[in-house]
Amino acid sequence: MESTEAAGGSGPDGPELRFGCASFNQDSTSLALGTRTGYKLFSLTTVEKLDCIHESAETPDVYIVERLFSSSLVVVVSTAMPQRMNIYHFKKGTEICNYSYPDNILAVKLNRQRLVVCLEESIYIHNIKDMKLLKTLTLTPPNSSQHKTRVSSTGEVVVYDNTVTVIPAHDSPLAALSFNASATKLASASERGTVIRVFSVPEGLRLFEFRRGMKRYVSISSLCFSPDGQYLCASSNTETVHIFKLEQLGPRYTHKVQLNRGQSWLNIYCSRSISSYQSGNISLAVEKFGINQSY
Repeated sequence: MESTEAAGGSGPDGPELRFGCASFNQDSTSLALGTRTGYKLFSLTTVEKLDCIHESAETPDVYIVERLFSSSLVVVVSTAMPQRMNIYHFKKGTEICNYSYPDNILAVKLNRQRLVVCLEESIYIHNIKDMKLLKTLTLTPPNSSQHKTRVSSTGEVVVYDNTVTVIPAHDSPLAALSFNASATKLASASERGTVIRVFSVPEGLRLFEFRRGMKRYVSISSLCFSPDGQYLCASSNTETVHIFKLEQLGPRYTHKVQLNRGQSWLNIYCSRSISSYQSGNISLAVEKFGINQSY
């Protein structure tokens, strides 16, 4: 979830709580909240009540906090030292290690094997067991005129593992990306925020295309698949949250995904209906239709 600052409601700390970021762990069993005074971890075993399982005030102004599944490992980055990442064992109350980088840290993601640190112009990939640096990816290679050209300005998605897949996702710079739980689908949105697309991984075939809005450009702050991969949620700088349903692909498209690993594009036209529910200032829309315009 992209960092943001807002006033808290009637939660555990009352209306004066200010938070800088919020993130779920990998299996959505806990919620991490970064605040002006530190960070908090909440259990999500029940939706009726948020149980605070840990609270730390050692590091103020936290804008990135990530927990590794249900373990005691927590990654924290604060605005006081935005170029340094701290890794804590919160149950023991000890710092495991810390790493400093040449630029401000924009995001940190981790799983049981890798820890990835994203800077403005580079990505660092660590082995999570010993934090050995495995790879550094440069996002802005210099061109012949000694000026740097941002790869993100092309609207392409580069999926890096042992090989590289380049997906021509949008004509505009990218604003948000999200994998499903099995990493077989990738959702993307551009800075215009009007079109959201879903691609197969690693083939890069376009499976779904949804329009978030008709008239105005918005800033998409996050994309998130449901655990079963049947729904995709998009939030933005407006009062609206959109939920898209990913209909089951037909046999011919499933076969196409399995066979065409060398192709880069697949257009699927979906004629679907729109249903919406609106309550107060929050509009929850379930949109189910496809378009074929470039944004």
